Amino acid sequence: MKAKNCLIFGGSGQIGRSLIRKLTKNNYKVTVITRNIHQKSYIIKTQANAGYIDVVESNIFEENKIRKLFEKADICINLIGILFETKKGNTFTNIHSVFPSLLAKLSKQYKLDHFIHLSALGINQALDSDYAKSKLDGEGKILKNFPLATIIRPSIVYSVDDNFTTNFMTLLNRMPFFPLYYNGKTKFAPIHCSDLTDVIYQVISTNVNSKIIECVGPETITFKEVLQKLLNLMGKKRLLIPMPLPIAEISARFFEIMPKPILTRDQLKLLKYDNIVSGKYKTNSDIGVPSVKYFDQEVKKYCYMWREGGQFSTEKYSSDIDIESKAK
Repeated sequence: MKAKNCLIFGGSGQIGRSLIRKLTKNNYKVTVITRNIHQKSYIIKTQANAGYIDVVESNIFEENKIRKLFEKADICINLIGILFETKKGNTFTNIHSVFPSLLAKLSKQYKLDHFIHLSALGINQALDSDYAKSKLDGEGKILKNFPLATIIRPSIVYSVDDNFTTNFMTLLNRMPFFPLYYNGKTKFAPIHCSDLTDVIYQVISTNVNSKIIECVGPETITFKEVLQKLLNLMGKKRLLIPMPLPIAEISARFFEIMPKPILTRDQLKLLKYDNIVSGKYKTNSDIGVPSVKYFDQEVKKYCYMWREGGQFSTEKYSSDIDIESKAK
């Protein structure tokens, strides 16, 4: 049986690398498009055996160059997304709407078996957010241009290579206190990166055409509980202080000046809304791929990098202490 060729946009990120490993292990060939082959190819090429992976340098809006790649592709996967806009053309509209629409058109024109697009959970409610509106607009254009497409909406995705747990642990390690936006009550259902790639692989291998699939982890936890869990795993104590919204907006406006802002006003709007299943669409469990990895257990595997003494730390996790006391 001829190996199918998967065209992946956004293959150098945590989800892309994990997906490349999953696909190539199962006899899929992968072509990854990157903007800078000199910076990214050495990372991407180590994810699979030679012969199973090609890396192509291209701007995502070079339609003529991208079009040629579709001639040999069977499946297109778009993992590209941004959390904040820059002045170099990386706007929410361009990245989340215009570009996915182009990929959907090419997928239909070249009669691909499937087009899979990574979106985000909770965007239906957050209509005051430019990020959410661009995501919704992109989804609408995709389904219009290629009705057989599958849209994956994950909650927060985490792993040792993420920008979520690692950034928070760095900030918690350096700051004596941490602000709680909206009193830390926003709910999340964090899904581990490998659980998410299992879902994408299931969609590809069984040709699932469910339009929209909401992907969540096995537990629902609040923003405050996320911070408390991270502090516990790090062996740290910090003050978690509720921050009034006007002050939060002023701080977000300040952070936006930074090259990589830790918080923007648009992200602050997103934090108002829960990041959990809506009940309106199928979930990863519904298609036979329930998440199996729990937040504490997975973060524990790499949180030692933020602990005193690192992996040789003699400090005990509070969960370990609880287990020992129960055993006695």
